[in-house]
Amino acid sequence: MIDAQGNQLGVLSIADALQRAREQEVDLVEVSPLANPPVCKLINYGQLLYEKNKRERKQKAKQKKVEVKGIRLSTTIGDHDFSIRVNQSQKFLEKGHKVSIELLLRGRQKAHPEVGLEVMTKFLAAIASWAVVESPIKRQGGKFNAIVTAKK
Repeated sequence: MIDAQGNQLGVLSIADALQRAREQEVDLVEVSPLANPPVCKLINYGQLLYEKNKRERKQKAKQKKVEVKGIRLSTTIGDHDFSIRVNQSQKFLEKGHKVSIELLLRGRQKAHPEVGLEVMTKFLAAIASWAVVESPIKRQGGKFNAIVTAKK
């Protein structure tokens, strides 16, 4: 058994440990149940949970969240729109985001998926100088998808 200050009190029976916890108006918390004998500590359980949650929040705040930004293309995209999408993807990648490139096939375009694949490969070639393909071009029904990240 360990008290609130971290001093070892030795091996005690459960009844004695509970009695000491009541006297000190704290909780008896089993810290290491697999040890032989199990290790218990006299602490305020609410305070323990609060400090644990506080540590978890600090760790979560330190983590960098990576957003996935989306860029949509079409098989009939114009040169100017294409260059705008390339510039957008460059800005997203510079900010540290991942970019999901999507091309939807509609109606009769589904009969000629090679056109969509050509546009996707052309786009990936255009951004190849500052992007790395994380997930290659995949066709899912009437849609092409690819995910890219910034070069390191």
